[in-house]
Amino acid sequence: MITGYITHPHCQLHHMGPEHPESPLRLEAIRARLSLSGILQQTMQSEAREATEEELARVHPVRHLRALDKCVPEQGIVTLDSDTMMNPDSLKAARVAAGAVIRGVDQVFRHQADNVFCAVRPPGHHAEATDAMGFCFYNNVAVGAAHAREKYGARRIAILDFDVHQCNGTIDIFKDDPEVLVCTSFQYPFYPWRYLRSEWQNVVNTPLEAGTDSAAFRRAIEDDWLPALHRFKPEIVLLSSGFDAHREDEMAELCLEDEDFHWVTHMAMEIAALYADNRLVSVLEGGYHLDSLGRSVEAHLKALLGLPFAD
Repeated sequence: MITGYITHPHCQLHHMGPEHPESPLRLEAIRARLSLSGILQQTMQSEAREATEEELARVHPVRHLRALDKCVPEQGIVTLDSDTMMNPDSLKAARVAAGAVIRGVDQVFRHQADNVFCAVRPPGHHAEATDAMGFCFYNNVAVGAAHAREKYGARRIAILDFDVHQCNGTIDIFKDDPEVLVCTSFQYPFYPWRYLRSEWQNVVNTPLEAGTDSAAFRRAIEDDWLPALHRFKPEIVLLSSGFDAHREDEMAELCLEDEDFHWVTHMAMEIAALYADNRLVSVLEGGYHLDSLGRSVEAHLKALLGLPFAD
């Protein structure tokens, strides 16, 4: 498999204070682990570009984008909500994070790569159409989905979100959209406290109790996601890849292991191989325990490269 790896130095410029868990150290931990293991060197590395206002406006109204622009401080940090802050470079980082997914979509549709991982921050899956929240400003995966539809005419787009938190933003943007299937696994009950009930035919919610282990997670994904995906037959598979459901991550109380992220990635790749000519683009969401984050992303990349979990 040819696996693209897309990132950008601007992703390191965004920070929300020294104690905030969503920090530049996350990408440093990922790169260090992948470099040490030799996995990074097996990927096709490229640099993201900024998403344009037109590309962002496919999922976020222009008035909301302009309102966010006005929030950017000249110096220091401003608070948007209790856990989402902005420094002078935050939206610059957010634009390249969204732009990375666009570039990834381009690469898989142009057959430059079989699949792509976007090592970017800030994350995006909590960003609703008109609300920045949960560490997120623009909804990166939604921007990528809209690009696949606009540029390549994709009419069956699957977004698979495995994260300890539900992708309320992605649901907000695509609820009742028959061309987008959203599958999301998350600890329940838990933040974001909205969209937690399955009220839309194109949304598959997989709530997991605190303490859920590997076996229960895998059963739930197979029972909930696979029938929906086989019915839907996606033309592209997009992953919102959160690694904060790892048992070592103190963000929540799920108990997944490194190998579970290899497993769920491989499952998504099988769907992409069956229906989407292997087209799969993954974007980083959560994961805040630096050591387990690096190991989990290594497992994720091994699957994308077609490598076994254990050498």
